[in-house]
Amino acid sequence: MFSSVATLIPSLILLGVFVYGFIGWTVYVSFSQWNSLIPNFNSAGFLNYSIIFSSYRFQSDLRNIVVFTAFFIIACLIVGLFLALLIDQKIKVEGFFRSIFLFPMAISFVVTGVVWSWILNPSTGVNLILKAFGWKSLPSWFLSTTIAPNWPFGQIQLGIPVALLAVLIAAVWQMSGFAMAVYLAGLRGISDEIKEAARIDGSGVFRMFFSIILPQLRGTTTTIIIILTAASLKIFGLIYAMTGPGQQFLTDMPSLNMFQTTFQGDQFAQGAAIAIVLLLMIAIFIVPYLIVTLRQGDDA
Repeated sequence: MFSSVATLIPSLILLGVFVYGFIGWTVYVSFSQWNSLIPNFNSAGFLNYSIIFSSYRFQSDLRNIVVFTAFFIIACLIVGLFLALLIDQKIKVEGFFRSIFLFPMAISFVVTGVVWSWILNPSTGVNLILKAFGWKSLPSWFLSTTIAPNWPFGQIQLGIPVALLAVLIAAVWQMSGFAMAVYLAGLRGISDEIKEAARIDGSGVFRMFFSIILPQLRGTTTTIIIILTAASLKIFGLIYAMTGPGQQFLTDMPSLNMFQTTFQGDQFAQGAAIAIVLLLMIAIFIVPYLIVTLRQGDDA
């Protein structure tokens, strides 16, 4: 027993220092006055949090991250489940299609951002194809400044930034393969006896899907949602390489804002405050999932 605990001590020390220790340091900095190259650890209270929440950019970030996360998760779930259902038909070239759909995950978000910025460039890429087919009003993609619907709220307008949809296309292209792989594992875990019993009872394809398959995939769907939510809230490389903050910060994200505020603007305390807000947003989704998982493990 003691030897087993002893083997964990180095890992626990490293975890405590390089994870929780740095989180604690970031919290400490976020309450300081360190907003220049010269460190200043005098207490500023909640001033840094007040500054970021009252800024136009951070309010835009919150709108963008909510819109992006919602559409990103829904699109990945739909595309991933559709692809998994196709592959689950026991086709002969299953391995080939599985590799094709998973291939985008092997590419870094930076490469994906660069490639899709070429594809969706309003002057080149897919617009040339649309123009060849006689499309008159060509989309501006990530250069669009349209927000629909446009509801004034504070300093910003609530709605869906059209420019963000271009980034969403690239993100779904890269991550839907992950949803497909997890859903495929879930589908393969459903007993054939249950499906056969449903067929004997006269269940059609749609009734079997909605009454048998989807309920069996509830846990799988929850896992995908949690992981994709964490990925979307932390998204940085794709935005940085594809659009940057965008016009009027329509494609900006808290992670990019934190990076530029801290390392380009030398506003270390405000950057730390943004990082802590982002950490809390991620924890809101991750912690309940971990609690439920641990309880299920104890019950088992």
